[in-house]
Amino acid sequence: MLAFKSALLASLLVGGVVVFRALSQQPAPIAEPVAMLSSAQLKADVAILRRALEELHPGLYRSNTKTQMDAAFAQLDAACSRDLSREQAFLALSKFTAGIRCGHTFLNPTNQSRETARELFERHDKIPFHFRWIDRRMFVTRNLSEDPRLVPGSEILEINGSDSGALLDRLMTIARADGSSDAKRVSLLEVRGDERYETFDIYFPMFFPLQRPSFDLRIAPPAGAEPIALTVPALTYAQRAAPLESQRAALKGGDAPVWELKQLDDRTALLVMPTWAVYDSKWDWTSFLNVSFDTLIERATANLVIDLRGNEGGSSVGDLILSRLIERDTRLAAYARFVRYRKAPTDLNPYLDTWDSSFKDWGESAVGPSDGFYRLKRFDDRASDDAGDVIRPSGKRYAGRVFVLVDASNSSATFEFAFALKQHKLATLVGQPTGGNQRGINGGAFFFLRLPASKLEVDLPLIAQFPMPWGSERPDTGVSPDVLVSPAALDLAQQTDAELEAVKRLIREGQEPRR
Repeated sequence: MLAFKSALLASLLVGGVVVFRALSQQPAPIAEPVAMLSSAQLKADVAILRRALEELHPGLYRSNTKTQMDAAFAQLDAACSRDLSREQAFLALSKFTAGIRCGHTFLNPTNQSRETARELFERHDKIPFHFRWIDRRMFVTRNLSEDPRLVPGSEILEINGSDSGALLDRLMTIARADGSSDAKRVSLLEVRGDERYETFDIYFPMFFPLQRPSFDLRIAPPAGAEPIALTVPALTYAQRAAPLESQRAALKGGDAPVWELKQLDDRTALLVMPTWAVYDSKWDWTSFLNVSFDTLIERATANLVIDLRGNEGGSSVGDLILSRLIERDTRLAAYARFVRYRKAPTDLNPYLDTWDSSFKDWGESAVGPSDGFYRLKRFDDRASDDAGDVIRPSGKRYAGRVFVLVDASNSSATFEFAFALKQHKLATLVGQPTGGNQRGINGGAFFFLRLPASKLEVDLPLIAQFPMPWGSERPDTGVSPDVLVSPAALDLAQQTDAELEAVKRLIREGQEPRR
């Protein structure tokens, strides 16, 4: 998939000027006129949201006290004391859900109605570059404009007169993450070109409305050149999304490979895994991984590098990888799964959409209640007890050195995988701290809460992981890498993969094999 993705991006860069010129000739207003939602409608939606969260969300009070959540609900209700546009309601609800500090509770752009997506996300207001945040500073990684001065490594000092650091502060108020994992929040606010709806693209125009479809930039070119000012046209949604949508169309429901295993040299292989969301693919990923490990063993490949950067999670792919790295049954850190309810309140059912109706009634699988929770004894991934989940070896063991490239986007299944690798010293983690949270995350099963008046959707996770024994204290952080690598502006300018280069240095220096 990576080769296919790279080819698409290359075609965007090489032939993008022609595509952008053609599309830019099509009229696309910054925002279409929208109908207003009455205060009564909004307050009715807030009442449904509050009841659903308090009855069903198992992690509502993980990072906030009930008093704090009561105050947050009151603040949201006050924000809805006047008529609001759907955009204003979307922004108010996004600030509220971000305050829950759960990385899986948010107004998921991909789960909104087509009407909402067209109205709020698919406008002629997209920045014509990709970027990363480094030490709260915005650096260009890819130029999608026709202005050759906007080169990778350039620092964006201002956009339309607003300091980039001030932009980040405003946007952090809607960024989702678990607990105090602010690195995940910052990562979410980058534009990398790998999401259908980029968080920055959605919320930047809501906080800083555009007066025309262009951006006045003040930038500092690489290599210490004096800052310059330039104006670049905004991109339409179609221009931004075309390459990614083509890729998604090819993968969705198909059997195209999602990952790629390639040789870096005769002793080192690289496994690139940009996503673990493979549940919608007909591709046999389990066979791919098993064949890949068999091939590595057969070729006596000394080093394996697994690239998980940008991979939030998805299916429990890490379990299979772990099973090929261990010699004996391995018990992971002890977490237990809890739900807030046994049977969802009947009056909420009309607003609860999901893919598995059993989520509405856990039945005897939800044991309790105790301390306001039910212990879940079925459904989620693996059988578990208070001592922790057990991964069992499968196939021949790969005994070479393993390096895993991680970053703050790893916040769900990839966070759990990184945690297991570090816990058992099965690999060397290289990169930046992960997202997720060692105190536990919420996920596993979901309701898509559809608010009837605003027609907005909120992802509501149903299963909470808590460390065992109950009451155990864990750090309010993700997983720290063994080797911290923070790319610099010069790396971006020279298009150097700082993390991969760090791994190559470790290999050359002969790091001891894992035990």
